Amino acid sequence: MNEFENGSRRPDPEALLALAEREDRKRRRGRLRVFFGAAPGVGKTYAMLTEGFTQQAEGRDVLAGVVETHGRGETEALLAGLELLPRMQVEYKGHQLSEFDLDGTLARRPALVLVDELAHTNAPGSRHEKRWQDVLELLDHNIDVYTTLNVQHVESISDVVAQITGIPVRETVPDLVLEQAEELVLVDLTPDDLLKRLREGKVYIPRQAEAAEKNFFRTGNITALRELALRVVADRVNTEVCVYRQGQAIEVTWPTSGKVLVCVGPSPTSARLVRAAKRMAASQHAQWIAAYVETQPLSPSDPRHNQVVQNLRLAEQLGAEVVALSGRSIPDEIIRLARTRNVSTIVIGKPVRPKLLDTLLGSPVDELIRKSAEIDVQVIRGDDPARGEAAGSKAGRRETPAPDLRGYAWSVAAMAACSAICFAMDPFFELANLIMVYLLGVMYIASRHGQGPGILASALGILCFDVFFVPPRFSLAVSDTQYLFTFTIMFIVALVMSRLTAQVRQQAETARAREARTQVMLALSRELAASRGTEKLLFIAIEHISELFRCRALAFLPDMEGRLREHVGDKEAFRVSHKGESVAAWVYANGRPAGLGTSTLPTSGALYVPFLGLKGTLGVLGLRPETEGALFSPEQTHMIETLARQVALALEVERLETESLHAQMEAETERLKTSLLSSVTHDLQTPLAAIMGSADSLAAVGETLGWEQRRTLAVNIYDEAERLSRLIANLLRMTKLESGTLKPDLQLQSIEEPLGAALRLVEKHLAGRELDVDVPADLPLVEVDGVLVEQLLLNLLENAAKYTPAGSPVSIAARSDAGGVEIAVADRGPGLAAEELEKVFDLFYQGQEAGGAGGGRKGYGIGLAICRAIALVHGGSIRAENREGGGAAFIVTLPAPRRRPAPDASMDKDEEGL
Repeated sequence: MNEFENGSRRPDPEALLALAEREDRKRRRGRLRVFFGAAPGVGKTYAMLTEGFTQQAEGRDVLAGVVETHGRGETEALLAGLELLPRMQVEYKGHQLSEFDLDGTLARRPALVLVDELAHTNAPGSRHEKRWQDVLELLDHNIDVYTTLNVQHVESISDVVAQITGIPVRETVPDLVLEQAEELVLVDLTPDDLLKRLREGKVYIPRQAEAAEKNFFRTGNITALRELALRVVADRVNTEVCVYRQGQAIEVTWPTSGKVLVCVGPSPTSARLVRAAKRMAASQHAQWIAAYVETQPLSPSDPRHNQVVQNLRLAEQLGAEVVALSGRSIPDEIIRLARTRNVSTIVIGKPVRPKLLDTLLGSPVDELIRKSAEIDVQVIRGDDPARGEAAGSKAGRRETPAPDLRGYAWSVAAMAACSAICFAMDPFFELANLIMVYLLGVMYIASRHGQGPGILASALGILCFDVFFVPPRFSLAVSDTQYLFTFTIMFIVALVMSRLTAQVRQQAETARAREARTQVMLALSRELAASRGTEKLLFIAIEHISELFRCRALAFLPDMEGRLREHVGDKEAFRVSHKGESVAAWVYANGRPAGLGTSTLPTSGALYVPFLGLKGTLGVLGLRPETEGALFSPEQTHMIETLARQVALALEVERLETESLHAQMEAETERLKTSLLSSVTHDLQTPLAAIMGSADSLAAVGETLGWEQRRTLAVNIYDEAERLSRLIANLLRMTKLESGTLKPDLQLQSIEEPLGAALRLVEKHLAGRELDVDVPADLPLVEVDGVLVEQLLLNLLENAAKYTPAGSPVSIAARSDAGGVEIAVADRGPGLAAEELEKVFDLFYQGQEAGGAGGGRKGYGIGLAICRAIALVHGGSIRAENREGGGAAFIVTLPAPRRRPAPDASMDKDEEGL
């Protein structure tokens, strides 16, 4: 019998890989142990401290980060043996509040930290809104955490606890935090034992204990909470068993897990639906989705927008996949999503509007049930409005936007206009034709102002038609009962037309909004791909993101020292505060969004998102909504994060291109160094060898040589030393010119002065050649550094002498033009190859044997490069040309001097060069 016949199978490699990856992630993070109880006073803190003592006895570094003893003697006695972290003082409304010092713990870096009351809400101004977020950051820094939690603070069952106890729970912990716990330790007491501790003052002080026993600590409440706590722990154990079976490939007979889809809207009761869907998905071990259908775009200033954002964020915190849809029909979009994602159960709230409206406009719940077919639909009631008000929902009720009365006023005006038109048509048309005028008016109102004004227009149209045109006129009475049927049909047709027209209008608005988002994203992608430069890339991103999300944006990039600085954006409009800078720095350090709408530093007033690259965080993007208090929806937040990654990718490409350019420059520098060494080493050795040989001859046999021989050796030493000195001087001068450290000393002078000095220095090299010098007497003065121009002309003349046949003529011509003075040094050598006309000025370029200036014996490849550098430093230029009849010409252009008053004789040299 093989392994398939007995029902067993080998472990799934993908499942084993997933488990290995999960274990690897666990090893890189700290371990979380939660001491879990049904109510205060069961001994969670005592159990946590006891385990902390055990760990300390085993040699671990244990730190008591924050422990609330509530005056219990046995707990304080345990705490005395542990290192206690000093509390952080936070000022709030003139009061000093003590909070857990997260930064102090990170600086201390213990192996294990004890953090009591996981659901605690931090004081405003703290880095995180909730203590469980502090714990997550500790885990991210590979620090183990022991903490405590009561069952009523679990987010998914907080509404069930409120229903049992009658007390709303305001401090909750997302289920995802519990799911990250390595261990969930149940600390349990029977209701009788807990009540005994309460009466003995071991839970609260006597006065508080008496009130608590009459309210929260009733026996029925404690029993129900204990059952909830046991269920949470049992579900956790069941999950661990499932993970083990998956890794070990143990066959079990389980029904296929489906998916749960919960419909979320702007109603405050949607939070109850979200929690119910979480519990349902957890009991079925199923994935779940929270979907919101946008039938019409909501302005960020609309309170319903913020309510939707809060409901979707709650679902996201509880572990749901959040989906935002756009469409004209909520049931159609929900059913389409359910079928696409293989959803088995849809959770929707009961209708809360009057039945008459459901009859007239249709009920989304009834339509969803009719179209659901094989998909189960769970209809769950919302919270009791009276109870919601008692819990503080008055503010939520006040947030309901006031209807726009202008549309209803236009309905009245439109029906009045239709009546006027019908009065004009009445003598010439039948009553049936007049009905069409009212229907046209209804369609116009519905298309311009929506469904509500369209319904009003339908009713007013029938009323006007009855009063003004149906006999007896100007009365609500009807002479013929057939008109009642006409009125009914007319109202139904008008109602259907108004509804369909309003839906088309909403659909068009949604399509326009979607198209605008698509266009902005497409334009951003194209411009980022076509642009280069960090500044320009960030400017493009800021411009498009601000337009897309109707916000003010600011980009932060690190400086050379790694400190984050405001880089691109409207800094004055963004108004970065000290708190905002701290949030941006935290986002840059941790690589996670923070600020407005998140659970980390939510009071900062702006959302900060990291530019995440392949090698870490490149910077931070800050976004402040134009409407004060508006929130970004989860869909918008995900889109912002996606765009930030796209911008980060463009910045990373820019950085890689810059690094590549630097690498190319370094490679070119190395090539030049190698070329310099290979060229200069030979040319240094040649004069050095001649100098050493001549000097050695003088030292060895100088006394036996005649005067003329000794003179020849001495002249050879001098000539080779001069050649060596000129080579080194050219290298130093080229280095100074290219580095920018050599500044020209500009003075007005005639070009004849540096030309004459250069001719005197090169006179020996030009001996035996015909030299033609053409410098007009009226040539204007030029503003140059005489020493540098002399070196330029000297290099050109030496080139002409070195690389042309002996005895061939050399000519020098100067002329003035509109741009300044042009000087040409020409020869009658073999000329230059076409591809060398530009290359000949490159540093260390040594021309071909047949080249003009590059022909003949090869030189150092420095002289002409120095000529170009000198010309450029004067604001001029140099070029090479081939002459008719053979030879090459090098033409230098020096710009005309700037206009200024005639120089005074007493003006010093520096003022003349300004």
